[in-house]
Amino acid sequence: MVILGIDPGYAIVGYGVVRYDGRGFVPLEYGAVTTEAGLAPEVRLELVYAGILELLDRFHPDAVAIEELFFTNNQKTGILVAEARGVILLAVHQRRVPIYGYTPLQVKQAVVGYGKAVKQQVMEMTRILLKLDKVPKPDDAADALAIAICHGHVAGSGLGQGRLARAIAASEARDARRRQQIAAQALKQRGEK
Repeated sequence: MVILGIDPGYAIVGYGVVRYDGRGFVPLEYGAVTTEAGLAPEVRLELVYAGILELLDRFHPDAVAIEELFFTNNQKTGILVAEARGVILLAVHQRRVPIYGYTPLQVKQAVVGYGKAVKQQVMEMTRILLKLDKVPKPDDAADALAIAICHGHVAGSGLGQGRLARAIAASEARDARRRQQIAAQALKQRGEK
């Protein structure tokens, strides 16, 4: 299974591509899609979108694992990162690759075995699991590799596969209910006119 891990960002989008065979991970490539400060926001988002499409077209991953967003301080930065995450999700959806989101706690638990591990512990364990000489740089790429490893551990276990299958089924059921509600509202509105 080829997994593309993504650490979403506005200036720097970390990515890490790994192959997982159920026993171990092989890093295929890691790095960052970057955008320059001073460019118009729509141009920066277009660069993120194009960079992700290029990775998807080059590696044809079986799954994309992306970090869920949590913000505590800077709301403006949070909005910009959310916009970038949106174009990333759009690119992945357009290529019809399954998308899986993981919280930082889930990533830490899957990579280190402890949900409250510090960043340096996660980065070092990522280096060890991928048999790399050094911790990957930039940090965003190391984070993306950890996210990919998290997905490999979750998807590679029977328990994880069952959990993912149930989550996907629940999501599809919610989507179907929402489509039915929208159709019913449209019919109702046409009937009132």
